[in-house]
Parts: sequence; C-alpha cells; structure tokens
Amino acid sequence: MTSPRTQALSEDALGMALLPIERGDLKHARRLLRQAIDGGVSVGANASLFHGAPALEFVLGRAGRTEPGVHEAVDRLVASRLASAVRRRGSRRQPSLAEFDLIRGLTGLGALLLARPQPSPPLTEVLAYLVSLAHPVPPGEFADGAELPGWWSLETLGHDAAVPGGHSNHGVAHGIAGPLALLALAVRHGVAPPGGDEAIKVFADWLRRFSGYYWMTRDQLAEPKCAPGSVPARPSWCYGALGIARSLQLAALATGDEAACHAAEEIAVAALADSASTSLVTDASLCHGWAGLLTVTRALAADATHPARFAVHLEYLEDRLADELNTVDKPGFLEGRTGALLAVDGTDRTGWTRALLIT
Repeated sequence: MTSPRTQALSEDALGMALLPIERGDLKHARRLLRQAIDGGVSVGANASLFHGAPALEFVLGRAGRTEPGVHEAVDRLVASRLASAVRRRGSRRQPSLAEFDLIRGLTGLGALLLARPQPSPPLTEVLAYLVSLAHPVPPGEFADGAELPGWWSLETLGHDAAVPGGHSNHGVAHGIAGPLALLALAVRHGVAPPGGDEAIKVFADWLRRFSGYYWMTRDQLAEPKCAPGSVPARPSWCYGALGIARSLQLAALATGDEAACHAAEEIAVAALADSASTSLVTDASLCHGWAGLLTVTRALAADATHPARFAVHLEYLEDRLADELNTVDKPGFLEGRTGALLAVDGTDRTGWTRALLIT
C-alpha cells in the first residue's frame, strides 16, 4: 500500500493548506487538513518534514496549533533517525542524502524542531549530528584511503548512473547548504551547539570554493584547479547560486563576519544579473522557479548591508512571476500554484519560509 500523496507537504492538500493559513482563512485550511489526514498519518520510514507526521506538525504550527500526540510521534522518529545515523558513522560508511538532507532527512526534522515555540532536547541532538558532518568519515570505503567530507555520499545523481567514488551535494534541498542554513538559523535563534561555529566555517568554506557546481565528484576534486565550468546553471532555491548565497549569508550573519556577508551578497547579485543563468528558469515554482528566486531574494535583500542593490532584481522577479503564474498547472506548495501565490503575496506572518530554510 502506498502512502497517500495528500500527506506530502510539497503537493496536494497538506501543502495547499499553507496558503489559506497565511491568509487567515482557517475554515478553508481545516477542510484541506481533514482531507490530508484522511486514512491516517505516516510515521514510517518515509516520514520527514515534507511527508507524514512531521509535515502535519509544521502546517499545524503555522496556524499556531499544537498536537501533543503528533509531537511525540515526531520525537520518536527523530530518535530513530539519529540512532541510525550513529550506527552508520560507527561503521565508517558515508551517509545517504536522505539521512541528512532537508527534504527527507535530519536537516528537515531539525528545521521543524527549530520552528517549535520552545527549543527541545531532540533539536540539540539533531544539531550535534549536523556538526558531526563537518568531520570526515574515517577512510575505509575507498581503496586509496581518501579522506572525504562527512557529508560525501555514494548515491547516484538523480536518474543518472552511479558516480564512481560518490559526490558532495551542494543544494539547499539535498546538499550541505541545508545543514549550513539550519546551523546558522539555530545560532541566530540562540541555540548554539558545541562545535557549531567550526562546522559552519567548514561548510561555508567548502561552498565558497565549489558553489559553482551543483555537486562535486571525485574526478572533479582531482582536477588541479577545480574551477567551475563555463556552462551557466539555473540559480534556483533547491540547487543553484541563490539558495547557496542565502545559506552563506545566514552563516555570515550568525558568526558576525561582515566580509563573508558581503561576499554572499555578491554571489547573489552576480547570479541575478546573469541573463544566461536566469534564462534557464522555466516555471513559476518555489522549488526551482521564479517564486523561489523571488522569495530568496527578498530574504537576501532584507538582511543585506546595501538592500537597494536588490531593488531592480526584485522588480524583475515580481514581473516574471506575474507573467508565469497562470502557466502553473500543479496545485501544491513546492512545485505548484500554492507556493507561487505565497510568493506573490510576499508575506511570511506564519513562518512558512522556514520549511525552505530561508528564514
């Protein structure tokens, strides 16, 4: 039996409830929530910030509601995921992306815990786990004894064939930019884990060096200069320069590094001014379209040392999103009309952008 899609925050009823909640239409939101949980709520292996009980807790939280039973289920899930991660590291293996990423893993669960009204012990444990990713897994997986980052994964890339030696994933949705953003946001919320500043530095230094790639392979690391190629990349939230720039800006703000904050803004402004890059954006979604670019750019501008630099780009993104809005044929949050309309509205009273680690 497959889990109902209505439990997915990214699509259909559960994610769609975020829009009426943000607009204060709780009657409509309740109808969508009843539809979402009809038949039960997943707490199994597929449960994450974007599916099942954790997703339900996040949406209820945006309406200012809490359900102790849901919280308890999420806490048990977090404990189970953390135990699995500890066993994996103890066996000297590299992690899967689903172990630590935002969409399926512990970064997403940590974002949910950080969004609770009060810090909780599970949040402290999740942040400590993310700090551990800054330390390489002891050599053992590779015949050459190479030391690779603690977030290096042996997974395939999308639908591609296996990548010999694995890769370092850099996106906010599935890569190390997600843990960086969460650690930085936690510090800004007064939750500073031991070793957090050093982990932030490790993740940020890596992204500043390699952010021109969506991911790095062993072959690319072996290149003498390891410079990004000349092929333009889409500057999306999920993968790309704007999502990474926001993570780097959050890291700089958390550590009080004004030079690093300026550098993050330069990455963002350069990406927004690169027509070859922005021309690759082909839809209005939050995930990889105009809504995501607009939402991230608003956050970058709000925290920038010189917000006026972003004004012309914000105007352009607002116009592009308005032009493309009627072409969105999906209803949901991450890739559909709900997310696009949230971006059009431009408000964040409920903290819905926390699901994207933008705020």
